[in-house]
Amino acid sequence: MKIIFVLIAMIGLQSTVYSQTEYSNQTLAVKKWFTNNELSALAEKFVGISSKLGKQHGLFPVKSTGVSTQTIIDAGTDFLKALTPIQKLRTQFSVDDPEWRKWSNVDNGIYVRQGISFEEMTKEQKKKAWKLLQTSLSAEGVKLSKDIMKTDQTLRELNNDKLSYGEEKYFITIMGTPSKTEPWGWQLDGHHLVINYFILGDQVVVTPMFLGAEPSVTTSGKYIGNSVLQEEQDKGLLLLQSLNKEQQKLAIIEREKNRVDIKAEANKDNLVLEYSGIKVKDFNPVQKEKLIELIKLFVNNIRKEHAQIRMKEVIEHLDNTYFSWIGGTDNHSVFYYRIHSPVLLIEFDHQRPVGNPNEESGKPTRQHIHVIVRTPNGNDYGKDLLNQHLSTHKH
Repeated sequence: MKIIFVLIAMIGLQSTVYSQTEYSNQTLAVKKWFTNNELSALAEKFVGISSKLGKQHGLFPVKSTGVSTQTIIDAGTDFLKALTPIQKLRTQFSVDDPEWRKWSNVDNGIYVRQGISFEEMTKEQKKKAWKLLQTSLSAEGVKLSKDIMKTDQTLRELNNDKLSYGEEKYFITIMGTPSKTEPWGWQLDGHHLVINYFILGDQVVVTPMFLGAEPSVTTSGKYIGNSVLQEEQDKGLLLLQSLNKEQQKLAIIEREKNRVDIKAEANKDNLVLEYSGIKVKDFNPVQKEKLIELIKLFVNNIRKEHAQIRMKEVIEHLDNTYFSWIGGTDNHSVFYYRIHSPVLLIEFDHQRPVGNPNEESGKPTRQHIHVIVRTPNGNDYGKDLLNQHLSTHKH
């Protein structure tokens, strides 16, 4: 129930004590708001995240990487074969279907997802689904996914809410048909965990990727001791602290952290976002290495070989990358940071409490984290690669 009140406040509805009927009406209003927000976003032709100067072109050529995707193809094929005909109708979409852009980090009490959830899969189907994730992601990426799912089980316990939360309320959809030559991909969609995984030949694009957790460190219940996104938090702060006073003046765009600062979450595919903060070109070699190691924490959630290709792309644009910060700088601060280049956008944000009844509402906390990873200039969901392919191949 707590999430409803927070969302009501977000969209400008009155928040007070409600009867059951009033509560149901407010819940419906919130759902309607999310639906309308998504429909408005989908009505816009996909462009991708850009700056006010417009979209940069030619950043993502179709090419061979030399890294086989055959194991992912096999896993995707096996997963589809394990579905019943009715499940397959719900789960498989065309490769250019708007379903790619239908995702949200909010819980299942608010947002209706497509595909098939782990909760409704048979034991064999779950095995095939996890095989798809294990062949697509690194060991670190699989562990992070499972740990985020565990936090949702904790929210289920804390709120006694089986409808909204649960470690198996995560849905898989397949776009296209697994192939060596034709574009295809998959999406995992659930509360605090969204992975879009596009494949063309031996190229992969794994954005938008949403990662989050509440509580980020679990102190009770089935998964007591579970922790999520702590290294990403701590290394971000260490990078900021490594900057000298003049560099920090450029990097810190606001000193007070008192709101939601993340910009590129769901339904923001065409966000116009200006570069801000300090340009990485002005970092010394040690600071640049710290930034690279921070970026790797996010990129290394995909398979090692493809992560290396992605990091090479990122480093090629390192001098045109910006690092910005909102919030405090001491060891216990709450904060937001952004890493922004022509080919990469990472946002890390400490959020206000929403689902955790043990946290005071109103102020950002380290116990609620949101992260978004995107590919600006038109290649989220592999759209730039897909458009190049479709322009030269008849379908």
